[in-house]
Order: sequence, then C-alpha cells, then structure tokens
Amino acid sequence: MAATQMEQLVSLCKRRGFIFQNSDIYGGLQGLYDYGPLGVELKNNIKAAWWRAMVYERDDVEGLDAAIITNRKVLHYSGHEDTFSDPMVDCKKCKGRFRADHIDGKCPNCGSTELTEPRPFNLMLRTQLGPVVNEDAVAYLRPETAQAIFTQFKNVVDATSRKLPFGIAQIGKSFRNEITPKNFIFRVREFEQAELEFFVKPGEDEKWHEIWKQNRIQWWRDQGIESDNLKIYDQQPDELAHYAKACTDIEYKFPWGFDELEGVANRRDYDLGNHTKSQEEFNLEAKCHENHDSTTKLCIRDDDENKWVIPFVIEPSMGIDRGMLAILVEAYNEEDLGNGNSRIVMKIKKHLAPIKVAIVPLKKNSPEIMAKCHELKQKLMKLGIGRVALENTGNIGKAYRRHDEIGTPLCLTVDFETLEQQPESVTLRDRDTMEQIRVNTADLPAYLREYFA
Repeated sequence: MAATQMEQLVSLCKRRGFIFQNSDIYGGLQGLYDYGPLGVELKNNIKAAWWRAMVYERDDVEGLDAAIITNRKVLHYSGHEDTFSDPMVDCKKCKGRFRADHIDGKCPNCGSTELTEPRPFNLMLRTQLGPVVNEDAVAYLRPETAQAIFTQFKNVVDATSRKLPFGIAQIGKSFRNEITPKNFIFRVREFEQAELEFFVKPGEDEKWHEIWKQNRIQWWRDQGIESDNLKIYDQQPDELAHYAKACTDIEYKFPWGFDELEGVANRRDYDLGNHTKSQEEFNLEAKCHENHDSTTKLCIRDDDENKWVIPFVIEPSMGIDRGMLAILVEAYNEEDLGNGNSRIVMKIKKHLAPIKVAIVPLKKNSPEIMAKCHELKQKLMKLGIGRVALENTGNIGKAYRRHDEIGTPLCLTVDFETLEQQPESVTLRDRDTMEQIRVNTADLPAYLREYFA
C-alpha cells in the first residue's frame, strides 16, 4: 500500500537521509530542497534508468548537456519572456501572495475574500552577466532544458549526420520562480528535468505521439508504479498551449489526488520555427515569432521529398523530482507482522534502490567478523552493482528494520559460521519477503550480478 499522507513520507525522508529542507539551520528557503546521502543515490538511479531507456537502448537518440544560464534572445523568441507566467493575487488583509488558480476566492492564510485582481507574474529567474548591470547584460536561469536542444539542433545534425526521425535527450536543472511552491518536492523553484525532443517528418507526428505516449507509460510501470495509480489525460483543444497539436498528461495518484507526472506533447514545428532564420522559406504550420536575429536555418534534408524541412517535435518531458516523489509514495508500505509488531518497508525497485546490499555483522565487537565484513565489502564494491554499505550497529534486528525502511533489497549477514565452516558462507535476507538463505562467498559475485541484472 502506497503512502496515504505526505507527513509519513516527509518524516521518513528527513529521518533516513533522503531529502532535507535547504538551509534548514537558518529557517529554510521555501521551494528548495537538498538531497541527502540516500536521496542523491535514488535520484541518480532514476536519471540513469531514464537515460538508459532513452539513449542506450535506442539507436535514434543523441545526448546533450547544455548551459543553465541562457541567452535572453533564446527565451524571447521561444515566447517565454512574454508568456511564461502564472496568474497572481495578493491578499489585502494579510499581504499574502498566491497563484490565483490555486485558491477558491479566499486567502488560504487568513480566510479573507479581499483579494486583488489576478495579474500575470513571469516565472523566470533573471541574472546579470558581466560587470555592468543594465538591460543589455540580462540573462536567465533556464526555465526548461528544451530550448538549448532546439538552438543546438543544426550542430547536432551536422556532428552526427542524423536523419529523421531522431531525438536529442537532456537531463538538467531548471528554475522557476513559483508563486506558491507546494506538496514537498512536487512543485519547487529549482528542479531537475529529463526531456526528449524527438524530431519527425511533418505528417508522421500523430503516429510518433502515440508511440511515445505508450513508451512512457510502460517506463513508469517498469519503475514500480502500479497501473491503478497511473491515469492518462488527453488535453482537450481548449486546454492546449497555442503551439501544441496534442498533449497527453501522465498523472499519478499522489496523497492529494491525481497530478501530472509527465507530459507528452506534439509541439508541431513551433520550436525550430521560432529559432530559425529565413522563416519565410518554410511552410510553417505553427504561428511563430518573427525572427531577424538567428544566424542559422534549423532545418534538415528530407531525402524522400528532396527538400529541406523544419521537423515537427514530439516532447516527452518529466520532472525528476516529482518522479522521485511518486516512486517514494508508491514504494512506502506499513506491514503488520503480528503479535503487535510492524515494519515500514520501502519496496523500491532493486535497480533504483539507493543501497543495493547492506553487510551486517552479527557482532560488531568481534575483530574477526569485522575483518571479514570489510573484506567482503571491498570485493562487492568492485562488482559495479551499485552502493554497498556496512551496517555496523551491533543489533541485527534494528539493522534489518533500518534497511527495510530505506529500500535496501538485500542484507548480507556475517556470523560465526562464516568464520568457522567450510566452504565459507553468509546469510542473505530478502527485503520484501524477509526470507533468508545461505550462500557460499565464492558464489556471491555471480549471484549478485544475476540478481541485479
């Protein structure tokens, strides 16, 4: 059973070192979080799983890692400078400030109905480049990772000789000055995105939109999300962004209800069309911003039609942070063990688990047992299966409960039998079933490689 209350999860995340409030010792900063020792491992594993599925297991996708600070012209021609905003209202009584579409006519702080008229608030974070502070020095922290993919499109094509269809993938930090961050790491001001821009021939976009929709739903199931907690919502025509031909939201059932986990959009030729020079040479379908500053035609040769085209774009875009939150919610289980005993177990998929194996000495004060634990840890660390931990608490029951709570799939116990009997063996305990088996240490590498394959 997944977590039903955010308080359960937030408490566990802090207690066990998944997620901390940023600058907590100074009262924190709203909408900013730091990932602790276990959180950074889980987050890296989610990113690795996404990259593996998007890049390594396909032959039609390239990777990119672009700068965070973004040229103002990029975000001007993309439309962000003019339209990337949320409606904001102020409470005249308590002076609170909120997103107008997140409240129902009343101030959530004091209950007053004396609110200002909604007004647009641009979400981008401005910065200055260079020693002179003026409008010419303005740049932005990127609000999404996608724009650099579009502006580097021609360079990637020239460097790789790609033909349509193909994609460019990127994982990286983005920044949005959210009016009201909320729901833990679901809506924050600094977050990480994983985005794919998949470029297709005009006319093949609807087919590829459906393909990517199904691919992404399956990927979430592969990460341990039960189908009952996933919902597909196809946006209606009056809900679509002005440039979009179609958009599908993949939603997850969080403790507060279903909310967006990922979007899969058919963006037509809007993005490359906005940033290309000589726009009049192309039969653009989307209504693009007139561009007299670009130095490059962002087009590709269609050999079948024997002409240059600006591709349509299919964009699967997910937030790593909210994806991690969904995986934590889904994995959270409270189990009644009978006789008044219970345990919390995080049933995280083993390929995502922050710690893969915990080595637990039966007796921490035994020099012989501890020496064998350190020896085994060094050997297992070289297998490349992920992080291996030595749990030197001296209480095997508490060690098991701790690793249940952080999602460690296997606990390996070194006891006196390990030292005294031949062939040498250890106990392996399974997190989900709590079953234990003896495995010869000589067989451990092969066993673990197969288990985590």
